[in-house]
Amino acid sequence: MALYDRIADLPLSIAASDRRRNERDTSSGFRRVTTTIALSGEGATGRGEDVTYDAEDHDALAEAPPLVGDDGLAPGEYTFDEFSAALEDVDLFPTKAPESEPARHYRRWAVESAGVDLALRQADRSLGDVLDRSYDPVRFVVSTRLDGDAGRLERLRDHDPDAEFKLDPTEEWDDDLFTAVADVGGVCVLDFKALYTGTDVDSDPGPALYRRAIETFPDAVIEDAALDDDSRPVLEPVADRLSWDYPITGVDSVEALPVEPRWLNVKPSRFGTVEALFDTLDYARERGISLYGGGQFELDVGRGQIQSLASLLYPDGPNDVAPGGYNLPDPPAGLPTSPLDPPVDPSGFGYGP
Repeated sequence: MALYDRIADLPLSIAASDRRRNERDTSSGFRRVTTTIALSGEGATGRGEDVTYDAEDHDALAEAPPLVGDDGLAPGEYTFDEFSAALEDVDLFPTKAPESEPARHYRRWAVESAGVDLALRQADRSLGDVLDRSYDPVRFVVSTRLDGDAGRLERLRDHDPDAEFKLDPTEEWDDDLFTAVADVGGVCVLDFKALYTGTDVDSDPGPALYRRAIETFPDAVIEDAALDDDSRPVLEPVADRLSWDYPITGVDSVEALPVEPRWLNVKPSRFGTVEALFDTLDYARERGISLYGGGQFELDVGRGQIQSLASLLYPDGPNDVAPGGYNLPDPPAGLPTSPLDPPVDPSGFGYGP
């Protein structure tokens, strides 16, 4: 049975909504703002997290009318599929347009994931129960940027000698840094961010950087590299290592890739709807595409939800779903190490009670 078919007919009863703002400094040098969306009914509450990057969008959301009632979503009884369809007619940015178009998917995902969580809690079931899949230990990597040296990686390896990493090579990486990172070891994914446009992380790597990274880290997955006339001679021989993240929003986006993919980074919020996500996961499974989860500096329930999906659907991938403490400028002692233990008593959408 298709994944979405397992959840489409789940009933949910919605009476009210709420929201809460979250803020925290990150290891990447910016202050992260997210908003937790809550839907409630029949004594249960389901939550999702809006991971829109622009703080202005969260400021506007704080002043917006409630999601449920008046001109928003009508309170009442739905199946999950009916609930998702009803959201097509709800303006999730009622006071101002988002600063960037991807934010529309991010907020839609927050509301849909809150709906999934509510439906599961009202049924006293977990996502694993509904999908008929077991929660397995989750292998995770630590995604971090480097400030000209490998010191942060060394500190993380002091905490966990087996820690694995997802890194963002840039043209500023010199020979000494490549050597130092290779000496630390554990590099599983290299994210070149060459497909981003109009963001603070846009990158334009040249063939020399690709070549150096591919040769220095011969087992690493190569994420979001740009295939063009200059880079093809370097990238095509390692096509089995190429992965995509930024462009992936559904099946159509996978089919539009320049080569048939062997790897995909799954960031659920990029898909907007549960149906688009689950259809893409089914598509990838049928074609033997390897998957791993991606994070977006979630500060609340969103982190547990991406961990839950990884546990159920791609637990062995180099999942960028490390516990949120790893995203702090100074990670505290005592953080869990990879793999994450499966939840003992899962409930709802998340990875814990």
